[in-house]
Amino acid sequence: MFRIFTTKEFDDNFEKLDESDKKRVRKIMAQLKEQGADVGKPLQVSYFREKRFGEKRLYFIVYSTYAIIFAVAISDKKTQQETINKIISEIKNYEEIIKDKSKKV
Repeated sequence: MFRIFTTKEFDDNFEKLDESDKKRVRKIMAQLKEQGADVGKPLQVSYFREKRFGEKRLYFIVYSTYAIIFAVAISDKKTQQETINKIISEIKNYEEIIKDKSKKV
């Protein structure tokens, strides 16, 4: 069982979704909690993954060592590459955040 944390960017993206997309995201999050790295497809590195729903994508990082999923963003196809590039550039910072969070829980 994985614990799930989210970034502010993810939370902001989520709030902008319509109710049907929010329902899909909640379902994906439940899947992630149970299956972790078995969900979605890897992007550039095995622990950075995306899960497509409709025309949008949910981006997350799997930290198996801590049994944590870090949901970092949601985008549409139009901004997909820009979002991926931003996440890759921040991936080390995300790891530090998760290390800190794992100590507090």
